[in-house]
Amino acid sequence: MEARVKLFGHSIHQMLIAFPLGLLVTAIAFDAIHLATHGATFALVSYWLIAAGILGGLAAAVFGFLDWLGIPRHTRAYRIGAWHGLGNAVLLLLYTASWVVRMTGDPASPSVLAMGLSLLGAALGLVTSWLGGELVDRLGVGVDDGANLDAPSSLTGKPAVERSRR
Repeated sequence: MEARVKLFGHSIHQMLIAFPLGLLVTAIAFDAIHLATHGATFALVSYWLIAAGILGGLAAAVFGFLDWLGIPRHTRAYRIGAWHGLGNAVLLLLYTASWVVRMTGDPASPSVLAMGLSLLGAALGLVTSWLGGELVDRLGVGVDDGANLDAPSSLTGKPAVERSRR
């Protein structure tokens, strides 16, 4: 089932999710470095990575929601997509709460609560990422109809169902 919202033949949602995922996971790494070194700069970097990750996650969510609306109801893909989206909404709320706790305290020295909320968000991200993989890899959501190993480039405008002869 093809994605509803594409850019140059590819799902915008699938393109965008790499940014918030990378930013939010990297924030966890910078929190760990902060804990190990007590370096305030690492905590500040984490603070801004979380802010950017939340914004990127919201952008990805818009396109994911639009794609989800195109999945036929009463299918496993529709249910998995709903859990994927709801889980990611909770993930963004956890990271937002972490960011607010940091902002209202000292962003250069985050509390255990702030870092714990981020860790919970990251743990939930493992589950929601698996669900996203299930949608694409197992259920074929966001995959061009007729996709195959010899499909022409999406930039050609040709459908994927055309197979080259060897």
